[in-house]
Amino acid sequence: MVKVSSIEKGSPAETAGLLAEDCIIKINGNDINDGLDYYFYTADSFLKIEAERQGKPLLLEVKKSEYEPLGAVFDTYLISEQRRCRNNCIFCFIDQNPKGMRESIYFKDDDERMGFLHGSYMTLTNLKDEDIARIIKMRISPVNLSVHTMNPDLRCKMMGNRFAGDCLRYLDELSEHGIAINAQLVLCPGINDGAELVYSMEQLFKLKSLQSVSAVPVGVTKHRDGLYPLRPFTKEEAARVIDDIAAFGGKCIAQRGVRMFYASDEFYLKAGRALPEEDEYDGYPQLENGVGMLRSHKEEFLWALEQAKECLPKGKIKPLKTAVATGMAAYSHICELVNEAKEAFPEADCKVYAVENEFYGHTVTVSGLVTGGDLIAALKDEETPEQLLLPCNMLRYERDMFLDNISVEQAEKALNTRIVICEKDGADLLYKLLGVDEEDFE
Repeated sequence: MVKVSSIEKGSPAETAGLLAEDCIIKINGNDINDGLDYYFYTADSFLKIEAERQGKPLLLEVKKSEYEPLGAVFDTYLISEQRRCRNNCIFCFIDQNPKGMRESIYFKDDDERMGFLHGSYMTLTNLKDEDIARIIKMRISPVNLSVHTMNPDLRCKMMGNRFAGDCLRYLDELSEHGIAINAQLVLCPGINDGAELVYSMEQLFKLKSLQSVSAVPVGVTKHRDGLYPLRPFTKEEAARVIDDIAAFGGKCIAQRGVRMFYASDEFYLKAGRALPEEDEYDGYPQLENGVGMLRSHKEEFLWALEQAKECLPKGKIKPLKTAVATGMAAYSHICELVNEAKEAFPEADCKVYAVENEFYGHTVTVSGLVTGGDLIAALKDEETPEQLLLPCNMLRYERDMFLDNISVEQAEKALNTRIVICEKDGADLLYKLLGVDEEDFE
């Protein structure tokens, strides 16, 4: 049963007579207990709603377009309380945050419903048999799972949860019912890499419905007092991870025609190796986990650059004096792209700055964890540009706040420049660097 807080005007719910404070009990005979039930069972074009109004039973019938929202509004998106993570993972990044940040930073989410609705990853430790049955009944596929290791005992140790190993049985059940699986492995040097990584890949490959697996390196900040002793991967260790995954991926190609197992960009950067070519990413199934993100960004940028060279007449480009700021990891990547643009368009005026992470420590090099304070410190003594380009993953909320609660407006005032946010698409970086719009190509 879920309680309605309000009704959208003109919606099918209003037309049917559903009111605020009504409690929805069933839809088409299915119990409604949370947001997942509600969004799934209201997708049909005909709904028979069993409800309750002031303690009295109520039956409503709704006719609408298929997938048209019903129009009931609830206090929260999930309707029920969001589920906290029950694990105590040795590699948890949230535990490595400094004190004094906003409260939301410390919330550990492990809610399968958020995974289904927004693509986030879940560990399975919050699930029960009935939850797995619901996934199968609703045909929710694919599911994104944080596996880390297929060794049950090691999984219990790594996740600080004595049930973490037993949960692996759900993988077989989901696979047997045709639920596609995307998995991730957070690798910790000397713990679940090497022989353990090979074992995990072998066991995951047995799953008939496995789609893809990403391996990402553990993130280690300077705020680890009292936590499990972890360290970043060395250059040699990162290279071995790449080699192990590449060798196993070759076997997957031979047997299933697709690589399936992928090392994240961070491993290649750490190992000092060139990124794989685009066709080796099989359509980027693990892009949001940082697998092929730099390759995709580069290909998009270079494609847009070729279009610009063909379509933009002389004099059309009037670029501003521009600076681009990024994390240490992507610095050489951004420099390469900017140099390509300058070679094609010499009038382009752009400098690239790498921001050292003092907030989390120098072991953290990704742009998504650059804070406003570190950005200001890195650029305050540099020549002032007319615009400063930042990647969108550097900001939170409505793209107006850095992780350390410094606002974009505060950063603009401190640096005396205008901050412009670049989308993930590499083409957007080129457009803003050259001072053109996509419409200029027409």
